[in-house]
Amino acid sequence: MMRLNVPLTGAEELSAVAEVLESGYLTQGPRAAEFERQVAQLVDVPHAFATSSATTGLHLALHAAGVEAGDEVIIPDFSFPATANAVIQQGAVPVFVDIDLATFNMNPELIAAAVTERTKAIMPVHAFGLPADMDGINASAAKIGVPVIEDAACALGGTYRGRQAGSLGTAGVFSFHPRKIITTGEGGLITTADDELAERVAVLRTHGAVRGSHYMSFIDAGYNYRLSDVHAAIGVAQMVKLEYILQQRRALAKVYADALASIESVAAPVVPEGTEHAYQSYVVLLEAGIDRNSVIDAMREAGIETTLGTYSMHLQPYFRERYGIVDEQLPNATRAHHSALTLPLYPQLGEEEVRRVVDTLRNVLEAQA
Repeated sequence: MMRLNVPLTGAEELSAVAEVLESGYLTQGPRAAEFERQVAQLVDVPHAFATSSATTGLHLALHAAGVEAGDEVIIPDFSFPATANAVIQQGAVPVFVDIDLATFNMNPELIAAAVTERTKAIMPVHAFGLPADMDGINASAAKIGVPVIEDAACALGGTYRGRQAGSLGTAGVFSFHPRKIITTGEGGLITTADDELAERVAVLRTHGAVRGSHYMSFIDAGYNYRLSDVHAAIGVAQMVKLEYILQQRRALAKVYADALASIESVAAPVVPEGTEHAYQSYVVLLEAGIDRNSVIDAMREAGIETTLGTYSMHLQPYFRERYGIVDEQLPNATRAHHSALTLPLYPQLGEEEVRRVVDTLRNVLEAQA
């Protein structure tokens, strides 16, 4: 079976973990600090804080940015539910905005209609590694005076107008789940150039504590959202491979785009001018009326793993029952939920394997026509 994704790991990661185990320093320590330094340097921001996951990172960033119970946070509807869950965990209310179907990213033109007096943050998602239209999003945020938290879970290495994802708003949050650009097994990281927000994140991440010369003082009710040195050591080893990983993903994405051009019923990812895609996933849009789930089943029978793009959150039972949103309010996200298809993409994949995926997809679609 051709897998959807396979992390690029090997002897370097094993050795890095062994060194940590031998040191006896297993919790957040020097390896976490080194990983933070490396990511901060890449993103070109002064502050980075490794967290136990991107979900805890989003929650922590929202808390540090001043979002409180009853506040509203504007987010795209088409995203993994962790985006909305982090808002809800803070006691706030997610306000779902539709997407641009070409990019799968939040449509900035729809933000104004979603703003109320309770709006306290905007949290765009860089869908599948493609940075969102941040000029439009930041302009909307500046108009109402609220912070922008980038859900950059998939976008390490993605750029927008020459700037790295994670440096485009008030704060950015990355994921290092095994399906992401690089992995720490489980883990996340917050980046920011905002000194005051960084101070709050540092305190809240570690139980609300400030360390003194002899013991800690607890100045807030914080969390244990730290990343262990075991996980961070994997991240440090992965950062050495980041440039290669990005190069391979982008090269294979071009092979996909060229091969898919002959299939009229499949739209390849669109990358706006001035934006560089990280290609955490290669997600295509099938023509309306095609049974995407049947395509997934047929591809699996042919030995190729595929899956949906991601979730239109308003279609999920919890959000549908709690917020009562109907499909007509979010037509593009609804369409993407039913028609987006993720194809295999990882650095170890060969060009011939990519062409096999496309040929198989073509045959499946022709058989179902």
